[in-house]
Amino acid sequence: MSAEKLSQLRTLLYGYRSCIVAYSGGVDSVFLARIAFEVLGPRSLAVIADSPSLPRRELEEALALGQTFGFPVEVVRTSEFSDNRYLENPLNRCYFCKQALFAELVPLARARGFDVVVYGENASDVGDHRPGGQAANEFSVRAPLKEVGLTKAEIRKMSSEMGLPTADKPEMACLSSRIPTGEIVTIAKLRMVEEAENFLRDAGFYDVRVRHHELPASLSGARPVYLARIQVGASEFSRFLESGRAEQTELKLKSIGYHHVTVDLAPYRRGPLGVGIQPR
Repeated sequence: MSAEKLSQLRTLLYGYRSCIVAYSGGVDSVFLARIAFEVLGPRSLAVIADSPSLPRRELEEALALGQTFGFPVEVVRTSEFSDNRYLENPLNRCYFCKQALFAELVPLARARGFDVVVYGENASDVGDHRPGGQAANEFSVRAPLKEVGLTKAEIRKMSSEMGLPTADKPEMACLSSRIPTGEIVTIAKLRMVEEAENFLRDAGFYDVRVRHHELPASLSGARPVYLARIQVGASEFSRFLESGRAEQTELKLKSIGYHHVTVDLAPYRRGPLGVGIQPR
């Protein structure tokens, strides 16, 4: 079945004649960019959006993947951090992010002679809370993986067969997803999260999140007081609880600017954060 869907994907992409791939360096977009380049060659282009919500390491790895596997990647700057609707962090924050992305990619495609803009939504995403899909519809951006019915599991399997290192990569939602719905997104907060997660990954933890919480003014007084809530994947959770790990982590995160550091007792899983539901 996967082979049949892959054939359908190739046919669909060939029918586009040319395309720009909205690229992030994640499982789906790397797979899509690689297949698009195999089918269309220089008539395909992967474009990654750089903004404060993208970890620097993710950007570097995404660019390196393009070099390793031979598909061209370009970087554009997006403007969601100039949009107060995004910064206010509503339940549909991702809509404003994708709106800013496609507002860059669609004119770029027209100017450079690419016929279609595509992105990496897949068949497993159907039914999820994905306000970014609304923006895709408004800009007539296609989701070829979803259109041919490829699931996340199938994409991971085929990525592994193709030798793509993203085959088993955990989902890496943007840094803004670490802030609860309704709490203001700021660049300073995102840098704190990024530094904290880099520390944990450098310590050998792969599937990890640092959730950033700000205590209400009535409790914290004039100065903001920040709490870090650490989540670690099930396969790594017991190792995180080893003797001495908590103390080292607390010291590091407090040096970053967190006043309180906590660990979720349940292993990390995708799901709601704060008010409503946010992608992870």
